[in-house]
Amino acid sequence: MHYALNLRTFFYSHYFYLGLRFAAGLVGVTLISLQFTDLHTAMTVCIGALCTALMDMPSPLRHKFNEMSASVLLCSFVTLLISLCAPLHWLLMTMLVLISFFACMMVVYGKKSMPLQLATLFIMTMSMEHSMTATQSFIHTAWFTSGAVAYLAYAMGVSWILRHRIKQQVLAEALFELAHYIDIKADFYDTRFNLNEQFNKLVRQQSVLADRQQASRDLILRAHLNAKDAIVVQTHVCMLDLYELVLSTHTDYAQLRLHLSDSPVMKTLHDLAWKCARDIESVAYDVTRKKASYPEITYGPELDAIEAELAALQARIAAGKPEQEALAVLRAQRNKIRAIIKMIGELHQASQKAYATTPFWVDADMGPFLSQQKYELRMILSHLRLDSPIFRFSLRVAMAISVGLAVAALLPYAAHSYWIVLTIVIILKPSFSMTKQRRTDRIIGTIIGCVITAVVLHLINSMAVILAMLVLATVATPTFIYLRYRYAAVAVSIMILLQMHLIAPGNNDLIMERLVDTFIGAAVATAFSFVLANWEYQSVPRLVRGVLEVNLRYMQASFDLLQGKGKDDFAYRIERKRLMDSLAALSSALVRMLDEPASKRRAVEDINLFIVQNYLLVAHVAALRAILRRHVVELPTEPVNAMLGISHEQVVRTLSQALDPQAAYIQAQPALEAAPSADAVPWSGWPLVQRRIRLLQADAVKIIGYSQAVLRNIA
Repeated sequence: MHYALNLRTFFYSHYFYLGLRFAAGLVGVTLISLQFTDLHTAMTVCIGALCTALMDMPSPLRHKFNEMSASVLLCSFVTLLISLCAPLHWLLMTMLVLISFFACMMVVYGKKSMPLQLATLFIMTMSMEHSMTATQSFIHTAWFTSGAVAYLAYAMGVSWILRHRIKQQVLAEALFELAHYIDIKADFYDTRFNLNEQFNKLVRQQSVLADRQQASRDLILRAHLNAKDAIVVQTHVCMLDLYELVLSTHTDYAQLRLHLSDSPVMKTLHDLAWKCARDIESVAYDVTRKKASYPEITYGPELDAIEAELAALQARIAAGKPEQEALAVLRAQRNKIRAIIKMIGELHQASQKAYATTPFWVDADMGPFLSQQKYELRMILSHLRLDSPIFRFSLRVAMAISVGLAVAALLPYAAHSYWIVLTIVIILKPSFSMTKQRRTDRIIGTIIGCVITAVVLHLINSMAVILAMLVLATVATPTFIYLRYRYAAVAVSIMILLQMHLIAPGNNDLIMERLVDTFIGAAVATAFSFVLANWEYQSVPRLVRGVLEVNLRYMQASFDLLQGKGKDDFAYRIERKRLMDSLAALSSALVRMLDEPASKRRAVEDINLFIVQNYLLVAHVAALRAILRRHVVELPTEPVNAMLGISHEQVVRTLSQALDPQAAYIQAQPALEAAPSADAVPWSGWPLVQRRIRLLQADAVKIIGYSQAVLRNIA
């Protein structure tokens, strides 16, 4: 279950804060306007505030101001344009289609532009039902803009006051997702769970975790000016270091199950991982409550049990039993878990100390870690071609809205074309899987919302209770819109139906009409989800190549770091972040593909294996780094660097072959023949490094086969 759906954490999450901020601003702007205007004008002001509120998301202050200002300007322009065109039906229909098309083209700017697209289409549908003179149109737009500007000022003020609080909440969300990630990993120690199925779960959670970590970076690393900011920066950095240590445990599960499947130590390892997840959750929970976090979980009994099992294995080896591999695997796992527990302790400490300055790379450019967004017209122009998925999506929406308007005009009852159009633009999304999920949530949410509203209006005559329900629905709508859209659909249906009841009471068919219009809009959106559709398999070759290219750069940065060629790990962190982002993008495409028709699912298993294999490379690098850190005092630098250099050359050649299948086949194993033997290098970590490098090279070779299988099956 999502952490924000748990009552213990819900009221501390930024989702709940967003709902409160949204409702307080919307209700406040409406009540103030009612003091000076009539109800109709106050609702215009309210809708202006609502459109701007759709852009009110956790974001750096400067970015938030730019995004919300863009919403104010664009939505005001659309309001004026539609109002001026309304008297001429043919012109209005033309403008509705054109605005729908260009609003959908804004998706080219990425996920941040989706709320702006929705706000634009929302105000377009809200304005299409009102026929006004030119003078009335300008007055109507002025009132709308005043509401939008009022909410902008309010939201910026509240966000400035709560700027540190929002950072804490977004950081806590990333920590909660990391805890869930470790929960999935804990089940790898349980032999009842299939390893491949667990890897599939892990890959999907990795996509979510990467998104939450990026949201944390964007807020925390852009502006860190004081001691309080320094705490969240240090906690964020500790979280990323902890995540790398968790990754290093990726490669040992099969060996553990092979040698220790009947041993009680497997349950001990599971319990340790479960405790680590709860420990991280305790840090996240304290961060949401603005408190320093202190350890409350003890790992002693489990660690003692592992030591006892290690001693038993050593005794059996001394008795002549071939248990050396089991001993080596369990000892390696013990070392990694100790390192994870130590890092969790540092995570607790990071939340306690108020640093004088931000403990990060002081003079470094944070740009590579942050989401870069450029809003340039040429980006839209470059996508005005039929092979562009965004252009096809825009055409799809424009055609669907045209059909929706035509259907509304032909219906025998007084259909509300704006509700049909609004249903279409809410359901129809760039990908088939998103459209399918949104359609289900919209229909179920609308039915539940209509039933609740009907019961309330039938049984309750108290205006105070109805207003309380309206405020509650207004809070719930933004709270769940990015958390569980189905809940948001219930809330928004209640909110709009109660508003309509208050504005125009006595319409007994209000709820049934909205239900029928919703089903019509959903049917049109479903039909057009197959028109000029963008199937996920079409983007897979580009995403696979992107992963391979980024992995090459990551390997270069990794071996430079392992060989001590840089003064810090800044370049390594950048390339690791880019690789995880590219893997998350491919994983998300795979998840969406699974929701598409069976005939459009291609190379599913090969894509999944390719993703897992690339994660294993990251895990090997993380494990190598942990080994070298653990043995830093007695480390024989020259022979280790020589072996790492040989391995680096081999891995680069292997990944280059995956990018260029025409290249000659490369054998991985001979690459270590030139390296000294364990007897020649009297260092306890030498066999561990050799073993890890062999695994790294072997898994790099497997990537060739999986990448070629993906491309072959896609074609």
